[in-house]
Amino acid sequence: MFDKELYSGTKEQNYEVLLRQLASLVEDESNRIANLANASALLKQFMDDINWVGFYLLDKEELVLGPFQGLPACIRIPLGKGVCGTSAQKNEPIVVDDVHEFPGHIACDAASNSEIVVPLRTGDGQLIGVLDIDSPLFKRFDSVDLTYLIRFNEILGSYL
Repeated sequence: MFDKELYSGTKEQNYEVLLRQLASLVEDESNRIANLANASALLKQFMDDINWVGFYLLDKEELVLGPFQGLPACIRIPLGKGVCGTSAQKNEPIVVDDVHEFPGHIACDAASNSEIVVPLRTGDGQLIGVLDIDSPLFKRFDSVDLTYLIRFNEILGSYL
């Protein structure tokens, strides 16, 4: 069911497959950590040219590292700091083509050159964290990625 060979269509078609896979993973599970762990593993398997994918969870005035795939990462990020903290504070997604030009970027992995961060909300709209994906490529993420990762988080959040 989660074979990489399933992704043989257009980028949009492949994302649609991913969304169906996510729904089947989380629909019968109520544990937040289990769902976030499987979601990060699914994205790591699905996406090419990424070096880190995972979640930071809101804890008062900071984000705390949650389930992820990749090298060890920064554990705590204050709201408003770096791409993740800025996305959480503004409660809006951010796509950064070159992280070295983002004011206050927090470099957890020196190999990262571009980043996308998408707020994660519960089904009733409450912010609970962010999805963070890093790539060693510059300009790795486009509007298609943004559109579908927002939908990915909407599905995931409805089960958290």
